Amino acid sequence: MTESRNFFQKAFSFWDKITEDEQKIILDNSSLQKFSAGENIHDSTECTGILVIKSGLVRVYMLSSEGKEITLYKLNPYEVCVLSASCILTNINFDIFIDAEKESEVYLINPHKYKEIKDKNIIVERFTNSIINQSFSDAMWIMEQIVFMSFDKRLAIFLLEQSLSSKTDILNLTHDYIAKNMGTAREVVSRMLKYFQTEGIVSLSRGIITISDKSKLKKLI
Repeated sequence: MTESRNFFQKAFSFWDKITEDEQKIILDNSSLQKFSAGENIHDSTECTGILVIKSGLVRVYMLSSEGKEITLYKLNPYEVCVLSASCILTNINFDIFIDAEKESEVYLINPHKYKEIKDKNIIVERFTNSIINQSFSDAMWIMEQIVFMSFDKRLAIFLLEQSLSSKTDILNLTHDYIAKNMGTAREVVSRMLKYFQTEGIVSLSRGIITISDKSKLKKLI
């Protein structure tokens, strides 16, 4: 219980501003669950609850009408997802899916108990609304890229983000993985990466993409 309390204190900016009784409700109605890489945590048919990532990496995505996955954003330790508790959110019908990108530990908080606190405490409500607004902002940024941005720019942004996240220019990424995250076909990814390679921007080997000239990559954006 102490470990969970200390974790929530870091994850929730409102933690020290709510009562001990409210803290206890959250603690008593949360469970820590482990998910293996690739395992589904939430789909659009469920009201899973509030998710708080303790360890690992979690991917939030949508499915296009053709069944292609489009990654909206990813969640790191101490980050919170409330769209997985859509049953307690007014006038929000946003079908998302959530998978563990890596082996992950995730706190699941009962949505209805969380709502009881949110409805009575303006601080918790503001925190929740802030998370929702950020989630929609991230989703809109992805949609804007898909609708208005050429694929070479989108791929350049994706590779630079992956490099920044992993802190290396040697990326262990398959073409399938990139296509899955960007909501496109593997052939489209392979074609553009081969073009990048002919331009000296990247070098390709099986399951590895090495950024050879980051300045050229940035110029594409």
